[in-house]
Amino acid sequence: MPLIALTGGIASGKSTIAGRLAEHGAIVVDADRTVRELQQPGQPLFAQIVEAFGDGVVAADGSLDRPALGSIVFGDREKLARLNAIVHPAVKDETQRRFREAFAADPNAVVVYDVPLLQEARGTGEWDRVVVAHAPAEVRIRRMVDNRGMTPEDAAARVRSQASDDERLALADVVIDTAGTLEHTLEQADRLWAELSAR
Repeated sequence: MPLIALTGGIASGKSTIAGRLAEHGAIVVDADRTVRELQQPGQPLFAQIVEAFGDGVVAADGSLDRPALGSIVFGDREKLARLNAIVHPAVKDETQRRFREAFAADPNAVVVYDVPLLQEARGTGEWDRVVVAHAPAEVRIRRMVDNRGMTPEDAAARVRSQASDDERLALADVVIDTAGTLEHTLEQADRLWAELSAR
């Protein structure tokens, strides 16, 4: 019943790896999806974020305006830390509940926690493996510009707002090099699955 943390900076290819492991049979708990669910209108987390950052983070339809919130916190370490202090405890509680639920349903499951902010959340110690999807910052910035329509300046600010490559790599038991081709990334994910499923 291995519990795997899969982390990586923005545009590192982490979701590609998570998807491949899910194809093999892993149960993936997606931190970003969990956050979005907890930030729905009517949820306590939504109210806490609006209280902290104002009505400008509420979209016209009443949902959380994530781009507006991002424009406030990215590039401002103090505001980002404030947001993280609100979000991380709620996400941790919910993800722990999902881990317990997955292992209760299948004690032999391989559970993968797809989490971009492992270092920032101080999430160490509970994992059987920490897997880091790694591509250099310049590669990730180019991907955000080419694939997400971001400006180079905005993309670089997103990278700077997260842990450094060295900080993230220091956590790794396994590093998957995602700077090359998609096929190369998937081959590494397949090898990881073979190791995990053989345990």
